[in-house]
Amino acid sequence: MKYAAIRYTSAPLEQGYTDRVLKIDLSSRRIAIEPIAPEIKKAYVGGRGYCLKFVYDGTTAATRHDSPENVLALSGGPFCGETGFVGTGKFIAGTISPLTNTFCDSNVGGHFFPLVKLSGFDAIAVTGKSENRVMVVIDADAGEISMVQAPEGDVTIRGAEGLIEQWKGDGKEANIAFVTAGIGAQHTWFGCLNSVYYDSRRLRCRSKQAGRGGTGTVMCEKGLWGILVKCNAHRSNANHPANHEKVLAAGHKLRDVIREVDPQAMRLVNQGTTSLIDMMNTNEILPVKNFQFGSSEQSQNISGKVFEREVFKQNVPDGCYPGCNLACTKGCENYVLKTGPFAGSRVGVDGPEYETAATASNLGIFEIDYMLEYSWYCDQYSVDTISAGVVMSFVYEACERGLLTEEDTGGLKLTWGDAATALEFLHAMAAGKPGLPAAAGHGVRYMKGWIADRAAARLKRSREDIRAELSLFAMETKGLEFSMYITKESLAQQGGYGFALKGPQHDEAWLIAIDQLRKELPTFEDKAEALLWFPLFRTWFNIVGLCKLPWIDVRNPKAKDTPFPAKNLPTVDYYLELVNGTFGTDKTLDDLLLESERCYMLQKLINLRQGFGTREYDTIPLRAMAPVFMHEYLSRKDYYDTYLKDAAGYSLDGSSNEQRLSLLHQYRRAQYEKLTDVVYKEKGYDQNGIPTDESLKRLGFDQPEFPDIVRAARERVNGIEQAEQERSAAH
Repeated sequence: MKYAAIRYTSAPLEQGYTDRVLKIDLSSRRIAIEPIAPEIKKAYVGGRGYCLKFVYDGTTAATRHDSPENVLALSGGPFCGETGFVGTGKFIAGTISPLTNTFCDSNVGGHFFPLVKLSGFDAIAVTGKSENRVMVVIDADAGEISMVQAPEGDVTIRGAEGLIEQWKGDGKEANIAFVTAGIGAQHTWFGCLNSVYYDSRRLRCRSKQAGRGGTGTVMCEKGLWGILVKCNAHRSNANHPANHEKVLAAGHKLRDVIREVDPQAMRLVNQGTTSLIDMMNTNEILPVKNFQFGSSEQSQNISGKVFEREVFKQNVPDGCYPGCNLACTKGCENYVLKTGPFAGSRVGVDGPEYETAATASNLGIFEIDYMLEYSWYCDQYSVDTISAGVVMSFVYEACERGLLTEEDTGGLKLTWGDAATALEFLHAMAAGKPGLPAAAGHGVRYMKGWIADRAAARLKRSREDIRAELSLFAMETKGLEFSMYITKESLAQQGGYGFALKGPQHDEAWLIAIDQLRKELPTFEDKAEALLWFPLFRTWFNIVGLCKLPWIDVRNPKAKDTPFPAKNLPTVDYYLELVNGTFGTDKTLDDLLLESERCYMLQKLINLRQGFGTREYDTIPLRAMAPVFMHEYLSRKDYYDTYLKDAAGYSLDGSSNEQRLSLLHQYRRAQYEKLTDVVYKEKGYDQNGIPTDESLKRLGFDQPEFPDIVRAARERVNGIEQAEQERSAAH
C-alpha cells in the first residue's frame, strides 16, 4: 500500500554537496524537499553538524525521545561517497536519545548514505509518528519518493536479500541499501539502526550499525520500519570535486601508507578490530567481569590471531565502501546458530568488532561461538552490542554482590562465564519479557533504581544507600553505557569518557592507546591538551563523512619526526588535500578545527538546554578511575602499591590494605577533578562546565537564544549550590 508519494528530480552533486534535505513528517504523511541555506552549510558543514542543527531547531527543552516532534536526522558529509579516497561510506544518525534525554549521535558505514547523496540529498530529517509501520522509499531511478506499507515479517538482517531482490526489478543492478530497526529496538532504549547493503563479493547482505544512544528505538517509536534507497547513478567522481586529480592523489598516498603500515601493525585488513583484543589484554585494558579486571589468561581463546586463522578465512576484499583498502569489515560465513528463534539457521555474521567481542569477556565468557551468536542476534534484533552487554554485566555483578536474587532475575542463574544463560538473557531482553529482561532494556542508569527498589526491603538498607553502592560499579555516564576499555590507569581516557558530550563513547576521544600504551601523554598538561585537540579533530571526521581508522589506527611513518606524533600530522595533510581538492579552497588544519568546535559548541548548548551539560554530568563511576573493592586491588596489589609510592608520593609504612585502597580512591578522584578544572579552562568553560560569554561570541553563538540557554544553566547550578549550602547549615 502506498500512503504518500511525490515526484522529484535528483539535485546534482557539486563539490560534495546537493544542498538539499529530505523532510518526512510521519504524522501528516508529508514528504518535502527543502534547500539547505548557505549559512547552515558554512557553519555546520554536514554529518553530525547537520544532525545537530536539525535536532536543535526541531526540538525544545521539553522534547523526549518519544515526543512526536523529536527529529531523527541522518546525514553524510561532503566526502561521504567519494570513491577516490579512503573510508568514505560513513554517515551520522542523531536524535534526542532515550538513554541520555539529550542529543546523541552514532556514526555508521555502508552504502546507504552514499546512495542517498547520489539520489540528491545531503540529509534526511524525520519527525512525527505513524499509527502503522511504514517504509520510506527513495527511488532515484524512477524519480519518486514514497511512503509505503512496511515489509511483512521481521525483516532486518534475515530476509534482507529478498527485500532487495523485490525492489531492484528484473535485470537491474542491486544498487539498493536501507536502514531499519528490528524487534529489540522496539523493546529496549538502546535500539540501533542497521545500515544494510548487498555485498556482491560475499553474495549476501551485510550490515553496519549506528549503535549508540537508541537511534533505532526512536525510529521504532515513530512507526518507521526504515528507509530504502535505490539509485543506479554512476559512483566514480560523483562528488564532482573542484580538482579531481588532487583528490585522487591524496587518496593514493593514504592507501600507500595503509598498505605499508597495517600488515606490520594492527593487521586490520586480516583481523578487523578483533586485533585490539590481544593489545588490550596485554596492557590491562580488556574489560573482564564488569570492568573489574583488565586481562585474563583465557583471552588467548579469542585473540585476533584466532579470528584471523579460524573465523575470517574468506579471502575477500572487505572495505565497507569502494576506495578503502583498510578493509576491516570482516565477517564469518555459514555459521549455524545454536540458540534463539532462529536456531539451526545457517547465517553470515558481520564482525564481530572489538567492542562486541569485549562484551563477552566482560561477562567472563571467552568463547568465539558465543561472540558470533551474540553479534548476529544483536544485529537481527537491532540492539546496541555495547549497551546490551554492559547492562548484562552490571546485572551479573549485582547478583554476585547479593543485591539481586534468583527471584529478582526470574530464575536466571547469572554466573560469570555461562554463555548459554547470557544468550537466554539477551533473547528475553530483546523480546521485552516482563521482569528483569524488560527492565534491563532501559539501560544501566535505569537499572540502578530498579535494583535498589528490590534490594532495600530485603537487605533492610535504604534505597539511597544501595543506589550509592551500585553507582560505584554502574558503568554509565550521562545515561550512556561505557564502551569497552578499562580506564583505571589512563587519566586521559577517563577524561575522554567523562567529558564526551554524548557520554562515554570512544569515537569522541579515544586516547587510551596514546596515553597508556604508547606513553605519549606523559604530563598532566599533555593530557589536558589532548582532551581539547583530539575531540575536535575526531568530531571533524563525523561532520564530513569519513572513517577515523585510517588516521588514528595507521600511524604514518613520517609522524615520528613531528613534535606530537600521536596527531599523525603527515596523514592529516592528506585530509587537507582532500578538503582543498574538493572545495577549491586553501583551508588549514585550524580551519577544520574551528568548524568542529562550532558543532561541538552547539551540542554542548543542546545538553544545557535539556537540563544537563554541567560539571555534575561529567563525573564518572569510581570503577572507571580505580579498583573499587578489595579483591580488585589485591589482584594487582604490587602495581598499586608502587603507584601510590612513586606516582602519588605516599608513604605506605604501617598502612593496611584498606587504608591503601582508600588512599588510591582519594588520589584518583582528586586527579580527575584537577583534570576537569584544566580541561574546562582549555575549552573555554567556567568551573561548572558552562561556556563563557567570550566562547559563545568567538564561535558565533551570541544571538539571544544561546546566551539565554547559558544564563539558565548558570542559574540552575547556582540554585543547586545554594540549596546544598542551606542543607549543610541546617545539619
